[in-house]
Amino acid sequence: MKTHYTLIQSLVCIGLFSCAYGATSPHVITVNPDSSLESARDAARALSTSDRANGVEIRLAPGIYRRSGTLKLGEKDADVTWRSASGGRAVICDGTELKPELFKPVAEGTPRIRSDVRTKILVVDLSSRNIWLGDDPKREFRAPLPIPELFVDGQRMTAARWPNEGWATIDKIIDEGTKNNDGSVGDSLRPKTANSQPRGGTFRYSGDRPSSWANARRLWLHGFWCFDWYDAVIPVASMDTVSNTVTFAAQHTYGIRMGNPSPRRWRAVHLLEELDVPGEYYVDAEAKKLYLYPPTTFGPASRIVLTDSRRCLLEVEKGTDITFHGIDFTETQSDAVVLKDCTRVSFENCRFYNICRKAVYMGGACKECRIVSCDVHDTGTGGISLHGGDRRTLTPGNNLVEDCFIKDYSIHCLTYASAIQISGCGNAVRHNELTGAPHMAVGVNGNDHVFEYNVVSNVCMASDDASAFYKGRNPSCRGNMIRYNFWSEIGSPRGHGNAAVYFDDGDGGDYVIGNVFYRCGEPGFGSFGTVFSHGGYSNLVENCIFVECKRPLGSSPWSQNRWSEFLQSPLEQGRLLKEVDISQPPYTTKYPELIGYLEPQKDELRWNAAFNNAFVNCPAELPGRKPGEVVPGILSGRWFTNATDVVFSHDPGFRDLRNKDFGLREDAEIYREIPAFKRIPFEKIGLLTKRNGTRTRTRQKEGEGK
Repeated sequence: MKTHYTLIQSLVCIGLFSCAYGATSPHVITVNPDSSLESARDAARALSTSDRANGVEIRLAPGIYRRSGTLKLGEKDADVTWRSASGGRAVICDGTELKPELFKPVAEGTPRIRSDVRTKILVVDLSSRNIWLGDDPKREFRAPLPIPELFVDGQRMTAARWPNEGWATIDKIIDEGTKNNDGSVGDSLRPKTANSQPRGGTFRYSGDRPSSWANARRLWLHGFWCFDWYDAVIPVASMDTVSNTVTFAAQHTYGIRMGNPSPRRWRAVHLLEELDVPGEYYVDAEAKKLYLYPPTTFGPASRIVLTDSRRCLLEVEKGTDITFHGIDFTETQSDAVVLKDCTRVSFENCRFYNICRKAVYMGGACKECRIVSCDVHDTGTGGISLHGGDRRTLTPGNNLVEDCFIKDYSIHCLTYASAIQISGCGNAVRHNELTGAPHMAVGVNGNDHVFEYNVVSNVCMASDDASAFYKGRNPSCRGNMIRYNFWSEIGSPRGHGNAAVYFDDGDGGDYVIGNVFYRCGEPGFGSFGTVFSHGGYSNLVENCIFVECKRPLGSSPWSQNRWSEFLQSPLEQGRLLKEVDISQPPYTTKYPELIGYLEPQKDELRWNAAFNNAFVNCPAELPGRKPGEVVPGILSGRWFTNATDVVFSHDPGFRDLRNKDFGLREDAEIYREIPAFKRIPFEKIGLLTKRNGTRTRTRQKEGEGK
């Protein structure tokens, strides 16, 4: 009893209180924002075995918990639930808070600041603070920029740039510079050799705006320098304002080239000379000053935060049975949460926002981890990275992302920053809503994953040769199920083409079943379709509905020689026989089509298949080519189809076409024209719990319709 009393005394002193409510209740530790989360963690660890018998609950009083380091949990923290206490939410964040009174007007005549906005600009001296103010990379890099982020009252500020909206375009490429990749699958298969004398490219710009940057201390340009599926930032070596040319200080991965038909887009980023609209800021690392054009007039209660640390908020390594409930994670320069080799670590009803990188990164051998009913928005390089399971033995990880609303998740890195990245074996993503991105929504690597009952909309809006769901370049990754999803408004017409579902560079062995596609995909100048296969085969599209899609099915088959080169390359040999072995069980048992896969026959037919699909108001052909070059609108390339795929030029029996309810009435014509068509549970697609801002449709009664 004396020991227990001493423990309570010590907890009260550090802002914690620990108690047990009953024989079946968890042991409760209450913490407030004035105490450290480590204190709560250590108090839980110090409990006796009997006190921990029914688990431990750490309750965080509502308020802001500003971190000075990563909260690290592990094997000692099993059977603990962290949750926001009733009455509000606990907010875990990082960074340095700057009081409004620290910001002062800039002096008249301050160099490099535009005279027409000088009176609107504020500056704060950071020389007395030991904080990170940025790096100066000398080579190409992917966003985010290597500077702190600034938030004012929860709103992300923008590093000063030009143009403020949209992009400038290259007038003419003068010198492509060197490159170490041409972007083709053939190039990726060959061993890489670095350029002995890498050289940055040169391009000509139009207009005279860049002339005002002549005195910039450093100049970074962000752009799509070759392909519209790869953005990067490159430092500038020199700028000639007479000839209107820019020469880069480093080579671009793919060179400065016209890899896609659309114009090469670019913009200047983080320039004091372009601090000219509300909400922009600039960090002068040399002078240790922060400049800001405030979004509104500061008040005494304004909260201004500079995320000056590149550490994550929470790291769990080898943790087991740990749950986080109702907690907000925000304002960090890194990923919010990192999980390593965890088992049954869960996040429920949490929110992740204003994150420089990802919300949750899952690595190592995670299994049975869950991210459920969480909201993710305004992240810089993606949403959730879901990884687990053993590909070599095809042992499932059984990790889950469910009922999550993820939007605006690629603020900084505009390509390959997925809402959800799935890898490993046997993981599930279901009942989520993913929306709002210039590039992809879902990236997949691995085997036997399930992606089902999700809503994906308004993605691939500023990229090309891209898709909402992307997987490719490793034929050992197969057995993935994409079923009962609603895809809407996918892609933009840039030239090359884009898709909703893209099996790229020899990918095969996956299933697209019972999906509804509405206005998805752009055929472009190639063979793209809503579901598109590049080179691969044995993918199945079945029982899907395509509505107002310009070309539902697309494929670009490979020749025998190209297949042979692909399979015999060192890269693919390593993937198919070393990372895993597709010539032996369990691969030949689980995927019998892999027997003999590495010895392709000369006349082997490599087809994708499409059965029992309905094409509604999809064009029968795509005009715009020269006479004799009209391309069929329903499919391109090599698809095995039969009479079970039916074209409709009218509403074939939707419950409410006008309001995009694509559930079928019991008397729908589709059932008569395609007798084998199975009912798509459209009313079950989407979030399980509706939140503000979501597009979840009104639920139909269970079992309504055929």
